[in-house]
Amino acid sequence: MHALVARQYGEPDVLALEEIPIPEPGPGQIQVRIAAAALNPADLRLLSGVLRGSAPLTFPHVPGSDFAGTVTVTGPGVTRFAPGDKVFGLGLPRPTAAMAEIVCTPPSLTTGTMAEYAVFDADAPAIAPRPAHLDPVAAAAIPMAGLTALPLLRALKAEPGDPVLVIGAAGGVGTAAVPLMAAAKTHVIGTARPEDEEFVRDLGAAEVIGYRDVDTVAETLRRHPGGVAALVNLAMPGDRLTEAARVVRPGGQVLNIAYPQPDPAVIETVFTAARPGDLADLATRLPLVPARQYPLQEAVRAYADLAGTHVRGKLVVTV
Repeated sequence: MHALVARQYGEPDVLALEEIPIPEPGPGQIQVRIAAAALNPADLRLLSGVLRGSAPLTFPHVPGSDFAGTVTVTGPGVTRFAPGDKVFGLGLPRPTAAMAEIVCTPPSLTTGTMAEYAVFDADAPAIAPRPAHLDPVAAAAIPMAGLTALPLLRALKAEPGDPVLVIGAAGGVGTAAVPLMAAAKTHVIGTARPEDEEFVRDLGAAEVIGYRDVDTVAETLRRHPGGVAALVNLAMPGDRLTEAARVVRPGGQVLNIAYPQPDPAVIETVFTAARPGDLADLATRLPLVPARQYPLQEAVRAYADLAGTHVRGKLVVTV
C-alpha cells in the first residue's frame, strides 16, 4: 500500500510517500481502507522527537490519527463491526500506548492513518459508525477536534451568559469548541486574525478580538472590565498563559489544551477523551466546516502547511 512514512525524527521534510506492507488485524481489531485522514499538531510533535521520552517512535513511522473509511477485514472476536461498514474516529499512534488511558478506555491504537489501510482496536469508544449525512472528509475532521472540545465543555463551569475568552478560535479545535460553548449559551469571545472574523462569528462567537491588531488581554479587559468567567486556551503555548490569565475574574477558570503544559496548580490542562456515544453526539451537534483538502500524494505539503502557514479549521488528506 501507499503510505506517508518517516524513517527518522525531524520536520515534515523527513516524510515521504512509500510502498509498505498492508497491516493485518489481530484479535479484536479491524482493518480499514482509509478514505480521508485529518492532520493534527500532535502529529508534528511526535515527529519532532520532543515527546520521545514518553512516546518514542518506532521507524518506519506512519503519522496520523483521525480518519474516515470502510472496514475491510475483521480480526477474531470482533462483533461490533463487519466488512463494508463505514466508520470514522481516532486512533492513537502505537508509540503513545503508554499515554492511551488519557484518551479512552479501552484505547484504540493505530498503525497510522496517512495510508491506504490502517488497523484499529474495534471496541474503542473513539471509533464509531459514520452517519450517512457526513462525507469522509467531514467525518475525518471531527474526532480529535471534537473529542478535545467536548471535555473542555464538560470542564467549563461558566453559566449561560457568562463571557468566555477562547484563544485560537479559528483553529481545528476551535471549529468544535466555539459551536459547543455557544450552544451552551455562554458569551464566546474568540481571538482570530482579522480575515477570520466572519468565520469565527459563523461558528457562534459573539465577539471576535483581532489579536494581531490589539493586545488580547488589554482589549478583553476594556470590553469586560470585570473579567471573564473562563479563559480557554487552544493555541497559545501553555507556558505563556500566566499573563493572559489576568483576564479571568476571581473564582474563574483557565482551561488549556496547548503544549507545553503550564503549572497544574494554576491552570487546568484538559486532554482529549472519548466516552461511548461521544462521536455520534458530535456528528449531530457540530456544524459542517469546510476543510482544506490534499490528495495523499501531497501529504508532505499538507504537513509543511500545518507547520509553517496560518491554518483555518482542519487540513484533511484524501486517500
